[in-house]
Amino acid sequence: MSAPTRYSENVESEKARARVHAIITQARLPFLVDLRRDTRTAEQNRLLWPLLDDVAKQVVWHGVKLSREDWKLIFLDGLQQEIRMVPNIEGTGFVNLGRSSSKLTKDEFSMLLDLIYAFGAREGVTFRTDQAPSTNPSKAA
Repeated sequence: MSAPTRYSENVESEKARARVHAIITQARLPFLVDLRRDTRTAEQNRLLWPLLDDVAKQVVWHGVKLSREDWKLIFLDGLQQEIRMVPNIEGTGFVNLGRSSSKLTKDEFSMLLDLIYAFGAREGVTFRTDQAPSTNPSKAA
């Protein structure tokens, strides 16, 4: 069996692990292997925007009404251990070099949703979704 030019597989069983191992063992050198945790689920992503809409409609933050995109950046920033900021081009402010939500793992995305629910509870946000924090679909993924 010759190794394919490009190969991607979600490895969720020992059988799949063995299949990938066989392909790596038989691949001609040099080659690249990219191992990473699975990213967010479609269900997690579908839940994010309604939650952000609810927060944007119901919370005025330090006297400012923010968009759902603004809130997304604020919550993503809340997940990070390290804050990376650089001066903007004009030198009049700063740009946050935070991560994109599309690259979050399922667990990280779950933490993001939990952060939004916790913030919403603290600020009195009523979420339109039927999902309560204890039934957060990111936990089941």
